[in-house]
Amino acid sequence: MAQEANPARRTAAARTGHDDREVREAILAATRRLLDERRFDELSVADILTAAGVARGSFYFYFAGKHQVLAELTRRAVSRGQTAAEPWLAATDDPRETIRHGISEGAKLWRAEAPVLRAVVENWRSDEELGELWLSLMGAFTGATAERIAADQGTDAGADASASTDAGANTDTGANTEHLAAALTWLGERLYYLAAIGVEPFDDEDALVDVLTHIWMSVLHPPGHR
Repeated sequence: MAQEANPARRTAAARTGHDDREVREAILAATRRLLDERRFDELSVADILTAAGVARGSFYFYFAGKHQVLAELTRRAVSRGQTAAEPWLAATDDPRETIRHGISEGAKLWRAEAPVLRAVVENWRSDEELGELWLSLMGAFTGATAERIAADQGTDAGADASASTDAGANTDTGANTEHLAAALTWLGERLYYLAAIGVEPFDDEDALVDVLTHIWMSVLHPPGHR
C-alpha cells in the first residue's frame, strides 16, 4: 500500500509506461539473462538498462547499483535452497539418506541458479552490502547445520564459539559444534562453486554428491557411532 501511495513511484512508472513491479522485475530478469552470457564484473548498468528497456532514472529509483540487483537475485535463489534444506532439520532413522537428499538438493539449486550464485561467490567481497548478505545467508545455513549436529550429538549449538572444545563440542569429534557446522557449510559452498564453473571431478553431480555425503557422514556419524 505504501508503494502505491508514493507519488515518486507513480511518476517513475508513468515515465516508463510500467507499474512498479513491472519495472523492477524487468531489471531483475534482464540481469539474470545477461549473467547467462557474461560474468558479473563485465556487466555495466548501461548493459542492464538496454536489456531491460528501462530508463537510467528508473533503474536508480529501485536499485543503488548493479550489486544491489545481484543481491536481490541472490536472495531469491537462496530462498529456494533454504526450503530444500528443511528436511535436514527433521529427525530421521536414516541420517545418510537425509544428508544425501539435502546435498543433492543443494547441487540441483546450484545447477539451476549457477549464473547468479557464481556471481555472488566471485563478487561478495567487492561490495559491502553484498558481502553482508552472503555472510548472513551462509550464517543461516551454518546455524541450521549446528542445530542438527547438536540434536544428533546431544551438544549445545549455542555455546560460545570462543570457548574450549569442552563447551559446545561435538561428542564424536571434540570439535566446537558451531565451528564444525561452519566448516561443513563453507566446504559445500566451495565445492558447489567449483561444480558450477566446470572444475573436475565436481562437474559430475553424482561425484559431487557422493563426496560431500561421505564427508558429512564421516564427520557427523563416524563408524562405531551410528
